[in-house]
Amino acid sequence: MNPDLSVIIVSYNTRDLLRGCLQTVFASHLPGGFEVIVVDNCSSDGSADMVAAEFPEAILIRSQHNGGFAFGNNQGLRVARGRYVLLLNPDTAVPPDAFAILVRFMDEHPEAGVCGPRLVRADGSLDLACRRSFPTPEVSFYRLIGLSKLFPQSPRFARYNLTYLDEYQLAEVDSVVGACMMVRRQAIEQTGLLDEEFFMYGEDLDWAYRIKSKGWKVFYNPATTVLHYKREAARQQPAKTITEFYRAMLIFHRKHYAPHTFFMLNWIIVAGIYLRGGLALMINRLRPREESMA
Repeated sequence: MNPDLSVIIVSYNTRDLLRGCLQTVFASHLPGGFEVIVVDNCSSDGSADMVAAEFPEAILIRSQHNGGFAFGNNQGLRVARGRYVLLLNPDTAVPPDAFAILVRFMDEHPEAGVCGPRLVRADGSLDLACRRSFPTPEVSFYRLIGLSKLFPQSPRFARYNLTYLDEYQLAEVDSVVGACMMVRRQAIEQTGLLDEEFFMYGEDLDWAYRIKSKGWKVFYNPATTVLHYKREAARQQPAKTITEFYRAMLIFHRKHYAPHTFFMLNWIIVAGIYLRGGLALMINRLRPREESMA
């Protein structure tokens, strides 16, 4: 008999975080049962061996190379048997009833193709990425020029992270974050797998966009809260993380908006992405020098 839920965790050199995550996962309760699929993206820190030794009940997939977040999750999706699939980052900790709450919500809302919980950082603050609007040309423009930060309570300017919404209020949104993203099997069958052109950012937004285009709804459900340590990869390879973040913005814009965007606005958005990305890389390069001089 197939389980209600398939939990897919993609890991790359996050052994200790992964261990902690799996401990919380296997302490979870779900009446219909769940399976856990760990995809190791060719880690060099012994992550896969740790899973095999300490969590033999997990389905372990050892990738021969690091193909990115979408690539790893797609490997898990191909073997998943659950009515629902949960993409879960290894740098998360889930409460024991989180799976049951989210599955119950999806069962009670057949129009929902995707839902995600409230996510908080280690300091208790809201992880702003847990509920988002699509980066339309207008939304991207407000973010790139800083209006979303200047006016966080504005329904017009703050749509990127929806900071004007009550974080404890159920809401229909454009997307939730792939760090903890539950998806209905029928929605996956209609939409297809994640786009592997995205390496480590943007694939969740793209998936939600395509799922919504099939008529499904996406919900932010704060009835349960998941801890998100926010991510080890950013500390391991900060320059690559920055590059992939802005590269994902370009891919998403090119794929979904560029063909329908006025030429001048399209040019401004693309130039803004390159400018913001270049500035972020410059700051990243200068920071170690500043710290070494302190």
